[in-house]
Amino acid sequence: MKSPTILLADNGSKRADSVINLRRLAKQLSNLSNRQVFPVSLQHADKIPTESLNGEPAEILQSFLHEKLSQGETAFILLPLFFGQSRALTSFVPQQLEKLRAEFGPFTLTLADELYPLPQGEPRVANILYQQLQTASLGKPAQMVILVDHGSPLPQVSEVRNRVCADLRQLLPPEVELQEAVMERRKGPDYDFNGELLSEQLAKIARCNPNISIDLALLFLSPGRHAGADGDIESICRQLSASHPGIKIRIAPLVGQHPGLADILLDRLDSALDNPV
Repeated sequence: MKSPTILLADNGSKRADSVINLRRLAKQLSNLSNRQVFPVSLQHADKIPTESLNGEPAEILQSFLHEKLSQGETAFILLPLFFGQSRALTSFVPQQLEKLRAEFGPFTLTLADELYPLPQGEPRVANILYQQLQTASLGKPAQMVILVDHGSPLPQVSEVRNRVCADLRQLLPPEVELQEAVMERRKGPDYDFNGELLSEQLAKIARCNPNISIDLALLFLSPGRHAGADGDIESICRQLSASHPGIKIRIAPLVGQHPGLADILLDRLDSALDNPV
């Protein structure tokens, strides 16, 4: 039986750094697994100029699968570069598969577990966050750590951050205060479960304690609009430092920049290979 075609898939970004990081992870996983792993984004990345991607255009799920199906491929494994089950996985991917099956007929796609599947969780995510904090702080913890993620209108996705935060709490010194924040949220009390915006939370902290030291732990996988160089998080921190010069803020590297992430992905791949659709 022919081996399935393996995709490492993120949601996609219009920033070249995001695709470059996805490609790096796919290559790392290919080396670990001795299998070819294709870096594919669900959407957006095809808007990036190819000259920003070393002359190689980004792959998008729909067109990638279309090409492979046209070549006679019928079995795929999709490894989600996602922490939780966002609508991209539960809605967008099934919609794309339905369109392709209408054109090509039956084929199989095994959707592997996400990085932090519920209810069992994945303690290695918090271990990576802790090590990235150590890198940012040079081993000297701040008075407060804020765990920041994108934010989601889905309770089950917000629960992933809550669970990761509880895991991280077990690793941090007891005197370090730990909070959570998001980069995006919908307005109104119905979405309070999602958390408070990072900009508003930092402003509130600064008013109460203008000389505090804060480390930001970033529950992000690749650079993009929010995280990474010149992203919204850096901009928010610069603005706060300008208005409150007594505050010290350090930003830890992303989860997706840690070599240990590939070990988690390898386990997800092995499980999917052992349990195909």
